[in-house]
Amino acid sequence: MVAQLPVVADSLRLYMNEIRKFPLLSEEEEHRYAVSFFEDKHLTAAHSLITSNLRFVVKVAYEFRHYGLKMLDIIQEGNIGLMMAVRKFNPYKGVRLISYAVWWIKAYIQNHIISSWSLLKIGTTQAQRKLFFKLRQAKNALIGMGEDRENVMSAAQSLSVSEQDFSEMEQRMQGDCSLNAEIPGSDGVTALESLADNRLNQEELLADLQESQHLQQKVAEVVSRLNEKERFIIERRVTADEPMTLQEIASHFSISRERVRQIEEGALKKTKQALIPILAA
Repeated sequence: MVAQLPVVADSLRLYMNEIRKFPLLSEEEEHRYAVSFFEDKHLTAAHSLITSNLRFVVKVAYEFRHYGLKMLDIIQEGNIGLMMAVRKFNPYKGVRLISYAVWWIKAYIQNHIISSWSLLKIGTTQAQRKLFFKLRQAKNALIGMGEDRENVMSAAQSLSVSEQDFSEMEQRMQGDCSLNAEIPGSDGVTALESLADNRLNQEELLADLQESQHLQQKVAEVVSRLNEKERFIIERRVTADEPMTLQEIASHFSISRERVRQIEEGALKKTKQALIPILAA
């Protein structure tokens, strides 16, 4: 495969050699790993799903090699799309992972290309428009494969391609102008001077900080009043940066996963009820 490609950097060849060391998965192995990650969030299963498909990301990335960006950067964006696909993948919908992931891979690559291009670059408007509508096509394809529209919109926002971004992009495609250009009929006012500053002032920033600290203190007080199991689950599963799975907590307390889920729901309900008066104040 590499011999048929144009001359590439040593780092790219090294990367290709490394990813060839990861074994490909059969359909049965893929389904087993996908179920393991979907049900129990086993990171080893996710690692196997990702590494087994890195070569496919390279294949997709080479479809975008003519846009003038570094191939390793494009591949990296595609890898991020693959990881997002593995995170969102539902193995019970009867679709192979790669059929689902290809849209995430392309969406991340296309967004990277659009974001990287200079809007002042001459001659790219038509190509940029093509990329933009491919990005929308990827989003619609995810909906067509059974993704909930709200989930897809959330994913689109993470890619900076919300409905508002679509509108802004379409406006950008109509042509560029200098921020120092005068607005017609404005007596010398420039476009830069007309831009609103939506940042908070110092007083508002201080008020937000104090409110956040007050809320954190109240949350800590509410959690401290929970019993041992409830507090452990809230701290280790709900608020932790790397939350424990139901099975890990169940093993810790020697109870069933269903019992852990019940305790978690009860603890969250208690916490919410205690915080409602504070939030409403």
